[in-house]
This record gives sequence, structure tokens and C-alpha cells, in this order.
Amino acid sequence: MKRIGIIGAGRFGSELAEHLARRGAEIVVLERDRKTVQKLSELIPNVIQGDATETPALQEAGFQECDAVVVAIGLNMEGSILATMNLKELNVPFIVAKADTDSHGRVLERVGAHQIIYPDRERALRLARSLMVGGDLDFFEIAEGVSVLEMKAPDRFIGKTLTETEIRKKYGLTVLAIRHEQVGGGKSKSIISPTGDDRIEEGDTLVLFGPNRKLEALAK
Repeated sequence: MKRIGIIGAGRFGSELAEHLARRGAEIVVLERDRKTVQKLSELIPNVIQGDATETPALQEAGFQECDAVVVAIGLNMEGSILATMNLKELNVPFIVAKADTDSHGRVLERVGAHQIIYPDRERALRLARSLMVGGDLDFFEIAEGVSVLEMKAPDRFIGKTLTETEIRKKYGLTVLAIRHEQVGGGKSKSIISPTGDDRIEEGDTLVLFGPNRKLEALAK
């Protein structure tokens, strides 16, 4: 089970926590406002009142043991920067930080954030899904419960044809394209609407279409 930390329980942070909880993640939330903590505690078990700009508060809450932490602090730019710096010092392996402007995002990147987001309600759901199945995945939801996903080809598929992978048979997914890695500095090659005889090579990216639950099952 993944352990994911969230700093800040405003609209975005609380929605993200609820999405992750429904997907079975172990969550720890740190929030300064006592009333917000009390309200969210009715839905999420591990909600702690504390100040993320203070490293001891993060350590006491166990953020150093998280697989990923999302800094979802709202308009307090200084607070989000300090929290990100503290998480970097705690060697958190994957830090996602919410930014309100491009300049804010650039600063957060400089102080240690691995991914910057400019969220809205839809992105909260997309980020929850990405954190649960891997931070390097790119979901694009085109209808309710149905998405296009770009992902690196799993090791178990390398050297196999599409037919041999049984992607359609086992997962009910359609491979829209295979993107081959650049070789010798040349342009990458994409196979659009590949056939069952097309072979997956090391470093390839797959573009997949299908129900979200089936995409998630393949990506895990």
C-alpha cells in the first residue's frame, strides 16, 4: 500500500485526499487550521494539525516515510516554498507542489519539487490516479471513466509482439500507437494503429485506450 502525504487541506487538498482514500492509499494530512482538521477527520483517519514550515512537525507526522507528498498549500507562497524545502531535506522520494503562477512553480522546482501542478477539480482526480499507479504516467480522460494513457512499456512486454502481450485479451485495452525511442540522435518513430505482429522494444512508449480501471490494472 502506498503512503501519501498531503500538506494543506483546502478544496484541492481535501478533494485529493478523498480520491486517494477511495483508491485504497494510506494517507496522512497536515493542516494548520483546527476547524479544517476536525471537518476532514470525519472522512480521513490520519489528519494532523501542524505547521509544515517547521521540519519537526513533518517528522512527527511521519512525512519522511511517505512514498510521495503533495504540497497543496493555497495562496501562502512562502509557506509552500518552505514546506517543499523541508520535504527535500527529509529525502521524500517524490514531491508534488501546487503553484498558482508560473513564477511560483519555477521557484518550487528550484527548491526541490519533482512535479508542479496548477490544479482544478479534474486535475485532483487525475493526480490521485497518477500517484497510485506511478508518477510518470499521463492520463487524458476523454469521457466518464474512459481515458487515453501514455506509459513506458512494462519490462514484461519487451521483445514481445502485441499479440504475445495479450493486452487486449487480458486487459481489454486498445494500443493506439507504439512510440520507439530515438536511436543515434534521430527522430523517434511512431507506429500508429499497430498490428498484432508489431514488436515492443526496450524504451518504447505505449499509447493505450480503454476504461480507467483497466488502464490502472495494467500500470500497477
